[in-house]
Amino acid sequence: MIRIATLAAAALLGLTAIPAHAEGDTLTLTYETGVRTGKVMIAVFNSEVAYNGGEPIVSVEADASGETAVAVLRDLPAGEYAVRAFHDVNGDGRMNTNPFGMPSEPYAFSNNAVGMMGPASWERAHFTVSGDTAQTISIR
Repeated sequence: MIRIATLAAAALLGLTAIPAHAEGDTLTLTYETGVRTGKVMIAVFNSEVAYNGGEPIVSVEADASGETAVAVLRDLPAGEYAVRAFHDVNGDGRMNTNPFGMPSEPYAFSNNAVGMMGPASWERAHFTVSGDTAQTISIR
């Protein structure tokens, strides 16, 4: 319903109508895991605010049964993104930590960014998606 109203408003203002299905860009994330089991749990963020404690725009899982795990996200709008991921080795669906709160399962950030006593910053982890974009990330 909102889409129809938007198209009608565009027509009244003499603007070019938006196509019914605008194809976005593709982001391919390849995680180097080594030979392991489980899944790589991936969260994709499109803003610094979301990355620093908000909700991801999309969360996906990639099978980690071999040397790499691959996730392909299609129809993303061009823009700035950052990715957080962890290797859910034991398959419990959450990142396990030790008694001090430090991760006990391998994890990674886009750009292979590294944090200091915490997650990598948006400044280090963000990248631009434009057209077909790919990241190869080592999980440590």
